[in-house]
Amino acid sequence: METWDALTARRQERAYADTPVDDADLRRVLEAGRRSPSARNLQRWDFVVITDPTAKADLARTWQGAGWTPGAPVVIAVVAPETDDEWQKLSIEYDLGQATTAITVAATDLGLASGQSSCRDQDLARSILGFPADHYCSKLVTLGHPAGRAVAPIRTPDRRPFDEVVHWSRW
Repeated sequence: METWDALTARRQERAYADTPVDDADLRRVLEAGRRSPSARNLQRWDFVVITDPTAKADLARTWQGAGWTPGAPVVIAVVAPETDDEWQKLSIEYDLGQATTAITVAATDLGLASGQSSCRDQDLARSILGFPADHYCSKLVTLGHPAGRAVAPIRTPDRRPFDEVVHWSRW
């Protein structure tokens, strides 16, 4: 798939086929996250890959909006270091957004669907995933083959009009 096609085909998926994700594809998607840009190249992320059905079901309880995540063959927990510094918090979340975007676009390029969810209950997430006490789980990214449709560019996206979003030189 061409980059533009992957960008225009990417969408939030919540329904997955009961087909495993090929290990080489999963590794390529994770490599995309690992290679994503980060402030001062600090790379403040770790990825925990979850395929165990019980662990995925338990992770779904970390946030009320994550109930659909166990249906995906793979869940990637995006974990980062805690900090009290507000600027660092913003910088880390920006970097995690870039890593997550790289992961989801790489997945789309491979014909895989992806979705994202927050992770609210850090104590529960930590007990499931085993990450250190000075880290937190920011996001859950799901991966798999989409149920009932192929990954393809979306011709008429549900987005604000271009001229409403883009401002040239001034607002």
